[in-house]
Amino acid sequence: MILNVNGSRHEVEAGTRTLLEVLRDDLGLVGAKEGCGIGMCGACTVLVDGKPISGCLTLAEQVPGKEILTIESLEKNGQLHPVQQAFIDERAFQCAYCTPGFILSAVALLNENPNPSEDDIREYLSGNLCRCGSYQNILKAVVEAGKRLR
Repeated sequence: MILNVNGSRHEVEAGTRTLLEVLRDDLGLVGAKEGCGIGMCGACTVLVDGKPISGCLTLAEQVPGKEILTIESLEKNGQLHPVQQAFIDERAFQCAYCTPGFILSAVALLNENPNPSEDDIREYLSGNLCRCGSYQNILKAVVEAGKRLR
């Protein structure tokens, strides 16, 4: 099966494996992580056709022909994506285990709504959990990234 990941086509043997397993084990894209394994924490978030999905719940065989983006796709020519840079500038992480999922969800949100309210951000990111409790700085980072992208 062919998967379109980060702008490149990859032939993989998916079987009944999850997209997360294929990304990490076959393609070496380890930014998405397994946290809970049941789609509740957001650590495994990737974008499929621009929408955040749980890589741990999605079978790889469900997404051929779709555009899959991982955290590794955001940096271009040594330049971080504005959302990535805002997370750094606002210190929006501690251990950073959840950060790739939060960043990808924030990218999707800002693509859909370039000027979200704080309530919009909270609702959109509600599927991502931060065990370190960095929520206030994550909120600040998304607000700041939205300003930079506008």
